[in-house]
Amino acid sequence: MPVAARDKSSGKSSGGAGNEFVEIVKTIVFALLIALVLRVFLFQPFTIPSASMEPNLYEGDYIVVTKWSYGYSKHSIPGSPGLFNGRILERSPHRGDIAVFKLPSDNRTDYIKRVIGLPGDRIQMINNQLFLNGTLVQDVVVNQTQVADSFGPRPVTRLVETLPGGKDFTINDFGPGFPLDNTEVFTVPAGHYFMMGDNRDNSVDSREYPERGGVGLVPAENLVGKAQIIMFSWSPGASLWNPVSWFSKIRPSRFFTVLD
Repeated sequence: MPVAARDKSSGKSSGGAGNEFVEIVKTIVFALLIALVLRVFLFQPFTIPSASMEPNLYEGDYIVVTKWSYGYSKHSIPGSPGLFNGRILERSPHRGDIAVFKLPSDNRTDYIKRVIGLPGDRIQMINNQLFLNGTLVQDVVVNQTQVADSFGPRPVTRLVETLPGGKDFTINDFGPGFPLDNTEVFTVPAGHYFMMGDNRDNSVDSREYPERGGVGLVPAENLVGKAQIIMFSWSPGASLWNPVSWFSKIRPSRFFTVLD
């Protein structure tokens, strides 16, 4: 009898451990499902990998993008599965929005630029100035400073540019003589958008055709969401595997910055 009692007790203990394991698995599955729903329908975080949106977004900024801003397409789902075409609950971007989109040439790479041209618009750069539908877009010089990038320290002019409708934001201009300072006239077709970086002389965007390494016109289906806020920011060189860099590279002044 004592031996039988011990065996019975052991069996109950084993069953309890099995139930506990099942509960852990269920908790993990539910947590993953909740995270997936949040990512697909509500929010998605992104890291800024380059200087193309300076001075408004810096390399190392961690931003949050709202997924509902433009509705949902296959690119709202991780891996962009071809479950459907077009957009569900589509909402059109506003001129001046900072938008994340899938690069049209591969439909995989995430890019972030500012929406400059809407369907039907005509866009052109003439002598380093932006023309929209034949009218010069107004800008005002804010200051002149110096920045260090892959080309080394160099002077830059910062201007506040005001789009039709009143949306204004700061851009970087490194002066005349850059390849995209003069362009042809781009006419934006229906269902597409024209994107530009705020760092005008250091941005791969819609001013260059995809076959030349540019972005080209962006289909509405490729929009992922609207950038809303910088949550955290670290200078380049910060590493998850180097805890010291978490403190030496931190940029607290950029935390919780609402984006224009």
